[in-house]
Amino acid sequence: MDTRKTPDSDDDAYVIEDTGESVEEIEREMNATAQEAVAAAEAPREENETEQLRDRYLRLLADFENFRRRSEREKTEFYKYAMGGLLKDLLPVLDNFDRSLEHAEEGDDFHKGVLLIYKQLFDILQKHGLKPIDESGVPFDPNIHEAVVREEDPSVPSHTVTAVLQKGYFLHDRLLRPAMVKVAVGGPDK
Repeated sequence: MDTRKTPDSDDDAYVIEDTGESVEEIEREMNATAQEAVAAAEAPREENETEQLRDRYLRLLADFENFRRRSEREKTEFYKYAMGGLLKDLLPVLDNFDRSLEHAEEGDDFHKGVLLIYKQLFDILQKHGLKPIDESGVPFDPNIHEAVVREEDPSVPSHTVTAVLQKGYFLHDRLLRPAMVKVAVGGPDK
């Protein structure tokens, strides 16, 4: 941890940088500083030395608070994205549901049953942060799309997604899998 007193102020404002020390190291240093402060209070010391001990103690308190905040933030991030591997493994199952629904006749009982199971599974995954990327007619974005087919089409603006061949997915705000798309070229530029 690196702490520096702000140069233009007379108050106790500090700039604090997190150096990644462990809780044990910080607690050990806090205890040592507290013992030194007790000894300083008991024995007459120069004002400068007492001020140095006080500054050191305040820095340690700030270090500990920064460490606590960083740990909480990392724990929250871990729980938010921990299911990423499992969801990535389930994406081919969703793709197979999509394919079976495309090829089944729409009125029969098989289609209805598969559709109900698909909706139930998809609703559960959405509840846990899964969001599909399945829009066509949008500008091609290499961050979320993977162009696998180029299509000459002068009636559509160039670099426009004309069809989604395989859905892509986000987990909360992170890309889990890019969408495989067909992109139009040869049309007017936007």
